[in-house]
Amino acid sequence: MGDKMSNSQKQVVQWFPGHMAKTRRQIKECLPLVDAVTEIVDARIPQSSRNPELDELASNKPRIILLNKSDIADDRATKQWIDYYESQGVFAIAVDCRTGKGLASYESLVRKVLKDKIESNNAKGMSGRPLRIMVVGIPNTGKSSFINRMSGKNRLKVADRPGVTRQNQWVVAGNGIELLDTPGVLWPKFEDKEVGDKIAFIGSVKDEIMDVETIAVRLIDVLKTDYADRLCDRYKLQPYSVKLESYEILDEIGRKRGMLVRGGEIDTERAANMLLDEYRGGKLGRITLERPPKQCDF
Repeated sequence: MGDKMSNSQKQVVQWFPGHMAKTRRQIKECLPLVDAVTEIVDARIPQSSRNPELDELASNKPRIILLNKSDIADDRATKQWIDYYESQGVFAIAVDCRTGKGLASYESLVRKVLKDKIESNNAKGMSGRPLRIMVVGIPNTGKSSFINRMSGKNRLKVADRPGVTRQNQWVVAGNGIELLDTPGVLWPKFEDKEVGDKIAFIGSVKDEIMDVETIAVRLIDVLKTDYADRLCDRYKLQPYSVKLESYEILDEIGRKRGMLVRGGEIDTERAANMLLDEYRGGKLGRITLERPPKQCDF
C-alpha cells in the first residue's frame, strides 16, 4: 500500500476525450445565440470545479454562478464564497438542484443581471423575446438536475457520474427564459495537482482515470487537517488515529468496517471506494474543501 501511494504521488489528472474538445467548440459557436451564461459549480469546491476556459470563452457575457450541492457543503464557507463573488461583481446563489432549494430566486436574478438587455428589447418592440441562457459546468456538478427542475420536466438523463449529457439541447424554462444545455467539459490538463485531486474527490472524472486508493488517501490528507472530527465520528476512529499517515488511516477505516480478505489483510480498495462514495453522498457531514482565494479573475 505504501509503495503504491509513493509511486503515484506525481500522478496528474489528464482527461480530454474527443467529445469534450468538440463541446468546447460548440460552446464558442453558440455563445452569440445567448444573452448570459449560468455556470454550475460544486459548492464543496467552488473554485476547482469551475472551468477556467470559460473566463476567456464567455468573457463578454453576463454570468451567474450557482453553488450547487450546497446541502452537503459547509454553510459558513458557502456564505464566504457568495460574499466573495459579490465583491468581484459576480452574481452567485447557493442551491440544491435535486430538491430545488434556492432555485426560486433564479428567475429574478436572471432578470436583474439582464436588466439592460430587457430594457433594450422593450425599446426595440421585442418585449416578448425570450431570455436565452447557456448552462455550463464540468461533469457531475448538476447541470441536468438544474435544467430538469427549471423546466418542470424530467427531459434530460441524470446520473451521479460524469459524462452523461452528450449534445446541446434547448429547454424552455418558462416565464420567458430558455436554457441551452451543454455537455460537461473539463479543461485539457490540470497543472495544479490539488485541483485535479478535488475534482476526483467529487467524481467529476471517472475513478478509472486514477487509482481509487490514491484518490481516497489524498482525500484523507485533506479531511484529517480540516475535518478530523468528521472522520473520527463516521468511522469510530480514536482521536490519535488522525495523526497517522493517511494510508494507515484508510487501513484503519477498512478494519473498522470489517473489510478483511484472506489472511486478515485489509481490502483497502473496497475501503477507498466506500470512503469516496460516502463523502460524495454527504454522509461525512457538510464539508467544503476550499475557501475563497484572495484574488480571482472572472
